[in-house]
Amino acid sequence: MSGQANGPVIIKKVKKSGGEGHHGGAWKVAYADFVTAMMAFFMLMWLLNATTEKQRKGIADYFSPTIPVNRVSGGGPDAFGGDSVFSEENLAQTGQGGLPSDANSASSEAPDGGQGDARELDRAAEARALEEIEAVLTGKAGESMVSDLLQRHIVTELTDEGLVIELFDLVDEPLFVPGTAEPTPLMAELIGVMARTFALVRNGVAIEGHTRAEPVVLAHNTVWEMSTARADAIRLLLRDEGLSPKRVRRLTGFADREPAARNPMALRNNRIELILLRTHR
Repeated sequence: MSGQANGPVIIKKVKKSGGEGHHGGAWKVAYADFVTAMMAFFMLMWLLNATTEKQRKGIADYFSPTIPVNRVSGGGPDAFGGDSVFSEENLAQTGQGGLPSDANSASSEAPDGGQGDARELDRAAEARALEEIEAVLTGKAGESMVSDLLQRHIVTELTDEGLVIELFDLVDEPLFVPGTAEPTPLMAELIGVMARTFALVRNGVAIEGHTRAEPVVLAHNTVWEMSTARADAIRLLLRDEGLSPKRVRRLTGFADREPAARNPMALRNNRIELILLRTHR
């Protein structure tokens, strides 16, 4: 009995195989592949919905291994057909980008010419330019070419015709000598700002003169002559400030027929409208 009590105690450990062992990171790789595939799928769906047939064809041609990526080759082994990335054709200095002139001529020789897309791009760029000019005049961009004193006389509006800029009278601050077509120094200063702003683009300009209605019935009402004469005076001021006369497309006097205020005799109706015309007009 004593011998058995003092004998060594043997503990047998049984090692279990299988169970919840560590599986490694293979599932992470599979999940990442799945997420990437889903992202590519949704991007494809977005491209199909947001692009035209011509744009989709261009994307397909770009990724096709059977045709060269660059249709216009300069003969060099490097990117852009051997041309420098800083050349005028490949990286426009204006930030607008663009294609080499040969590529543009090649696209114009195609059955459809790709002219529809080109016109859309031109109109979009023009719309952005007009919006930037509006922001410069109104101070929406943080900086303005117009002082606070002058800015009180300006109202802008983007329309289908172009950017309409109204210059109008305020109480005790007329833009023309009352009863005449002679611009005041305030108007001359405003036109100087307009001329410098218009130099940023090449759009045509329309000039429209408007006057308020006379408070009494006159035997000879001069509102027609006055509105036209004031519009012509602005044309001359713009010319003297450096605007090319060829850019003036239209000069019109509307008299008191298109009041800006409900009261036709309101001072607000004395105004000049300068319109930066869209190119398709």
